Amino acid sequence: MAEPHHSLTHSLLEDAQAFLLGTAMCALGLQFLTHLGLVTGQTAGLAVLVSYLTDWSFGAVFFVVNLPFYVLAVLRMGWRFTLKTVIAVALVSTLSEIFPALISFDRLEPALGAMLAGGTIGLGLIVLFRHGASLGGIGILALFLQDRVGIQAGWVQLGFDAALFATAAFALDPVLVGWSLLGAVVTNLIVATNHRKDRYIGR
Repeated sequence: MAEPHHSLTHSLLEDAQAFLLGTAMCALGLQFLTHLGLVTGQTAGLAVLVSYLTDWSFGAVFFVVNLPFYVLAVLRMGWRFTLKTVIAVALVSTLSEIFPALISFDRLEPALGAMLAGGTIGLGLIVLFRHGASLGGIGILALFLQDRVGIQAGWVQLGFDAALFATAAFALDPVLVGWSLLGAVVTNLIVATNHRKDRYIGR
């Protein structure tokens, strides 16, 4: 039997609980990553890498890095999506500053930590996507370039992540970069498997 397709408009309360859950899961995943010295892809990964190489906090860098992409978000996705994305980015930035004071790990093996990070971030992103938001960044730029110059969005994101991980390999322990790649694969598999417009479209 074919799976039913759904196009839903969520209430304010439904969006609020989803934003809290989705951003909390993403922020938790980032705690796994940063505890182990790992990175991830996209602008979140760039913010993590910058925070490792400077004294700046991840939350502040992540919020600032996303600012230029909001203009593209308005042009490509509209004001509703952009406003939701700004709120989601602000929540992840804030929770990422709060969580270190509330969470600590006595032991966390890199392989398990990478998979837990990839899983929690992937699930958090699915929650946000299904409520018409994102965590901004390269995904918006990729869609914009696809529309304007015909470069496939997937290639833009792949190229950015390849450059990011190549840079990380020079700045960080290559073994940790390898575990980081494992986490990124888990995240992308979850998103690719579950974020399908033929199954669920949230607004």
